[in-house]
Amino acid sequence: MTSPFHTLGIETSCDETAVSLLRGETEVIANLVYTQAEIHARYGGVVPEIASRDHLRKLPYLVNDALTRAEISLDELSLIATTYGPGLIGPLLVGLSYGKGLAFGLDIPFIGVNHLEGHIFSHRLTSPDLSPPFMALIVSGGHTLLVEARDYGNYRLVGTTVDDAAGEALDKVGKMLGIGYPAGAEIDRLAQEGNPTAIRFPRPMASSPGFDFSFAGLKTAVLYYLRKSPGERKEDVAASFLASVIDVLVKKSLEATRRYHLDRLIVVGGVAANSHLQKRFVIDGQKRGIDVLFPKPVYCTDNAAMIAGAGAFRYLQTGETHPFSLPPAPSLSLHQESER
Repeated sequence: MTSPFHTLGIETSCDETAVSLLRGETEVIANLVYTQAEIHARYGGVVPEIASRDHLRKLPYLVNDALTRAEISLDELSLIATTYGPGLIGPLLVGLSYGKGLAFGLDIPFIGVNHLEGHIFSHRLTSPDLSPPFMALIVSGGHTLLVEARDYGNYRLVGTTVDDAAGEALDKVGKMLGIGYPAGAEIDRLAQEGNPTAIRFPRPMASSPGFDFSFAGLKTAVLYYLRKSPGERKEDVAASFLASVIDVLVKKSLEATRRYHLDRLIVVGGVAANSHLQKRFVIDGQKRGIDVLFPKPVYCTDNAAMIAGAGAFRYLQTGETHPFSLPPAPSLSLHQESER
């Protein structure tokens, strides 16, 4: 009888310390995420040095906890998959060094995973039978990308943000409204009680050629509006701002999907968990004959299950591994994955 293939995934690219155990390519048997949001909230954003030190403290305990919950031992691990970029170099080094050391000590293969490709694989944990080709919108605090996935490992960048990522704009507007970091979930909640047409904020680059995004100007428009109208209801500001972000994301993503002759769009990343965004995407997608799919909420935000899934696929399907000399790559792109 063949022993089950177990992958330990580690994700420490920013301010979440995440560990996951995968059986095969898609069966999640443990998935733990420790967020540092409360630590960084007092600073209004992530402090890399503090993040690194906290990853160092939490990671060994999370690995032990995951093994206990999954009821497997270290000796039953088959592969270690760790994020090696993009992200903050200090946090990346913590997870990467720990993963390499564990793989070396256990004498098992090690593979570095591109965080962005991990997000693309997050949908596979929810829909294992859905395979490329499809368009992918990766929308989070650090990234807003449109990617044509011709196959796993074969990606074409269709559009990106020329300034702030959508999730970054959410956090900055949240700060203006007195909402703690991260602000995405609270803005989603406030918008439920607000009027999305109360304030007509701009739709940056909505009608410009191509599929790039821009959210810095929108953030500035909110700032100026609040200076002129400090008594405006937070609910209406949140709803109107969110409506602008959603209009741009939905319009450009669906247009890109049609332009590239695809009928499926996957939306991944932390912002993909936004309830208003999901509802709008599904409705507008149906009108245009496009299936729009989302991972389960637990796999939208940064997690290690998606890292384990991408690593297990690459190892089991192509035999790919990495040497222990693999360095962190803070500016890693998806284009580099297509060249591997």
